[in-house]
Amino acid sequence: MRWGIDKEMRFIKCKFSIVALLFFLSFTPENCFPDQNDIYIAKISSSINPGVVDYIKSGIQKASEHNASCIIIELDTPGGLAESMREIVMAILGSKVPVVVYVSPSGARAASAGVMITMAADIAAMAPGTNIGAAHPVGAGGKEIGGTMSEKVINDMVAHAKSVAEKRGRNAVWVENAIRESVSVTETEALKENVIDIIANDLDDLINKINGRRIEDKWILKLDNANKIILKESLRTKILKTISDPNIAYILMMIGLAGLYFELSQPGAIFPGVIGAISLILAFFAFQTLSVNYAGFLLIILSVILFIMEMKIISYGLLSIAGIASLLLGSMMLFENSASGLGLSWTVFVPTVVIVSAFFVAVAGIVFKAQVTKPKTGAKGLIGEIGVAKTDIKAEGKVFVHGELWNATSKDTIKQGKKVRVVKVVNLVLEVELVD
Repeated sequence: MRWGIDKEMRFIKCKFSIVALLFFLSFTPENCFPDQNDIYIAKISSSINPGVVDYIKSGIQKASEHNASCIIIELDTPGGLAESMREIVMAILGSKVPVVVYVSPSGARAASAGVMITMAADIAAMAPGTNIGAAHPVGAGGKEIGGTMSEKVINDMVAHAKSVAEKRGRNAVWVENAIRESVSVTETEALKENVIDIIANDLDDLINKINGRRIEDKWILKLDNANKIILKESLRTKILKTISDPNIAYILMMIGLAGLYFELSQPGAIFPGVIGAISLILAFFAFQTLSVNYAGFLLIILSVILFIMEMKIISYGLLSIAGIASLLLGSMMLFENSASGLGLSWTVFVPTVVIVSAFFVAVAGIVFKAQVTKPKTGAKGLIGEIGVAKTDIKAEGKVFVHGELWNATSKDTIKQGKKVRVVKVVNLVLEVELVD
């Protein structure tokens, strides 16, 4: 009897274990399929900047909210800002939906920051005729970062890249070489080196090849008859992408300062002041997303102050020279050296400094000339003018000056018909003297 009870208990436990196991398996990631068979597609064909960050983040969020099967990022980039790249990598690694990075079309590249974005993907793919690599960090304007700073930046990027590569099971050694030695490879070499997972001829070929692939910690891709949805850039993203270019941000700041400077020198012009204010606001918005050296920014502000002082103080050009020097130094310091791969281009920097400096000096010169030039109209314009006495002037009389008849006074007696010179104007009465 005891044996029968034990056998029945073991049978019940066995049934319970099987039910529990089935219940557990029904909720594992491999079987948690998305509600909709949609593929979201984001296209990047520019440098990596805050505008691209906003675009990718919003795309991943939208794909997650709509339970999409996956999101595909078509990538073609020369590189970009290091901080923007890190934000995109974090968004990809934290995505709830599978992220596929596809370097395409033929002729495209994933250079510098593009390497890290590709390595972070759940599935990395490339089209024929593309390349990936050359991730060595550079400073502002494409210059090499020298000294200890270079070592720090490179070591930091290498550590970050290796951790991402190891998480995705890709070649960490190759990634380190791409950063330290600027190694670049074709799509076939990248596949051989375990840098990417797939070579696909086009988007349809890519979808066909990843269909049925199991994504770790997510689900198995079921992409038969999938609905492709192209993610469009919002107006905010477009504006952010445009002004996040350091060259555009710098030009906006220069236009803003020039506009306000003109408004201060010629009050009432209105239009230059409005354009200047709008440009400065856009420039400050861009500076929030860029590595800005505020010592350089303050030097640029100081240059404008020196140009304004030139209008008020006779310095014989010394303040203008100081303003140009301050503008030059501030512009050179404005964007800090970083691993961004983006910076102020010399082809933008030099012409802008020359044009803006010439504008400031020209406006200051016009204002100074106006200050020292003798007035030609009004009461002050009459002083020093020569006229004719129309009556005998004995303390009071009348004179003809500037084609008009004026009441006049004189300390001396002046006979009618004599030439007189205006020495003062008081309440529309001219004080004159005899011209010898």
